[in-house]
Amino acid sequence: MDLMNIIKGRRSVRSFLDKEVSREHLITILEAGIWAPSGSNIQPWEFILIDDATLIKKIKLLSPGLYGFPKALVILCVNKKKSEKAGRQGESLAVMDISMAAQNMMLMAYSLGLGSCPIASFNKLGLKHLLNISEEVDPVLMISLGYPSEWPSPPARRPLEEVVHLNGYGKHPGR
Repeated sequence: MDLMNIIKGRRSVRSFLDKEVSREHLITILEAGIWAPSGSNIQPWEFILIDDATLIKKIKLLSPGLYGFPKALVILCVNKKKSEKAGRQGESLAVMDISMAAQNMMLMAYSLGLGSCPIASFNKLGLKHLLNISEEVDPVLMISLGYPSEWPSPPARRPLEEVVHLNGYGKHPGR
């Protein structure tokens, strides 16, 4: 697949088949995450891979945004000690870095035939307690992973002519 087809094909999948995901695929997805851009190369991320079905069920109880029964989860966390290196912008840069890592992971998952969904609706304190996450690390995003029971249709997108401004706001380029 070429990159544009991967970008256009990735969907938020919330319904998964009861089919295991290989550890090799999961490691490849995590590796894609560490190659995301990072402000000042601080790499403030910590990733927690969950592939234990019992633990996933417990996490579902803390996560109203987690639909279906994925075969794996990645909890993307910000290491606050690392993000402090960026000064006042540390927190916002860390969230951007995590977001770019998440996008890399979801694109890699799609290229491997896996569905994914980013999830921000979960009880962070409950998750920290359940997973024994240290005080200086904050979970900020979760990605569910598994083989999709179906690929959702792509949602409509605003046209480039509407969202692109050329050399100043309100000046739309012609095609």
